[in-house]
Amino acid sequence: NLPTRSPTSIVPPKVLGTVAVTAAVAFWSQTTGAQAECEGSKKVPKTPESTAEEDKQRKLDGLTEDSPMRLRMEEFVKRLQMEITSELEKLDGKAKFKVDRWTRPEGGDGISMVMQEGAVFEKAGVAVSVVYGMLPPAAIAQMRAKHPNIADTKEPMPFFVTGISSVIHPNNPNAPTVHFNYRYFELGAQGEDGKPVSWWFGGGSDLTPAILYEEDAVHFHEVIKEACDKHDPRYYPDFKKWCDEYFYIPHRQEHRGIGGIFFDDLDNKSPEELFGFVQSCGHAFLKQYIPIMEKRKDLPFTDEDRHWQQLRRGRYVEFNLVYDRGTKFGLLTPGARTESILMTMPLTARWEYMHEPNVQAHGKLMDALRAPRDWIPFSRSSTSSRSRSSSNSSRRK
Repeated sequence: NLPTRSPTSIVPPKVLGTVAVTAAVAFWSQTTGAQAECEGSKKVPKTPESTAEEDKQRKLDGLTEDSPMRLRMEEFVKRLQMEITSELEKLDGKAKFKVDRWTRPEGGDGISMVMQEGAVFEKAGVAVSVVYGMLPPAAIAQMRAKHPNIADTKEPMPFFVTGISSVIHPNNPNAPTVHFNYRYFELGAQGEDGKPVSWWFGGGSDLTPAILYEEDAVHFHEVIKEACDKHDPRYYPDFKKWCDEYFYIPHRQEHRGIGGIFFDDLDNKSPEELFGFVQSCGHAFLKQYIPIMEKRKDLPFTDEDRHWQQLRRGRYVEFNLVYDRGTKFGLLTPGARTESILMTMPLTARWEYMHEPNVQAHGKLMDALRAPRDWIPFSRSSTSSRSRSSSNSSRRK
């Protein structure tokens, strides 16, 4: 049987030690072609290369519900990438995604898809990665804090990670930037049954507006709450809090955006149940974001609006380069795919010395960034909360 936590042991938001490692390895998996080198390593029961070859044959034979979770998650994220990029291209109507495919000798591959300078999107990236490799003992030791079933070892262990990640920056200042990622991690020698020593899911989605429309924030949170509630009523409140805590810029004393959900090290239920949860969240993305874009992409805006958008983009860059664990790890990794690491960056951003925001125009946004709000009461249904939101045309700055 696969190791699981008890149904009540959701990872507490303040415990972020393993998040750093998992996020780093997950990001490394899509940004570097180099396997971690471990001096003096002894014989490993099964190599990443051999597992990757066996998985190739499994995929050729056809996947079923009994196939290893890593292959089912890989299939899911690759299909989701195509669904999302297809809808984004339709919405833009001008630009097309550039497709950058890569492979790793140790096993695995990736697809980075980026659209730039479109009619609607300044830059949109949707990347998928699949990686087999060896994890150094130091990283394994850090993971044991949240996964006690991992043996204390001084030897490297095979790992697998696959995931999808995206950041989308629209042209119109009225339209918000959005980010999401969903990933699956396995650690340990995979046996004949394809089961790992330890496994977990991670991910989330969050919204970063430059101009705050409260009904957009409510809609974004309602949709992901609905996806969460299908699987566990505690997921949304717990993962919203975690999101608010993670996407914080200490030197600005601001949050990066108006939140969403964020989770990692999730193994508190069966793999099948959690895979269903991650699928629900992934499929919710277009419902979360496309209706907002359809309302905002063609709204008129001023030079002042654009100027403010560039300043807020600067904050986005600051968080990603200074605090985001995956980005920092990737940039420090020899042989990293720098273009993939910086896929999340906007094409344009701005910094001004001692800039003071216009309180009348942007006070509500700044209040929300300094003190995260509960956009929907946890006990209220999506239908009733939407009926109480402001009209589609009202602008809430």
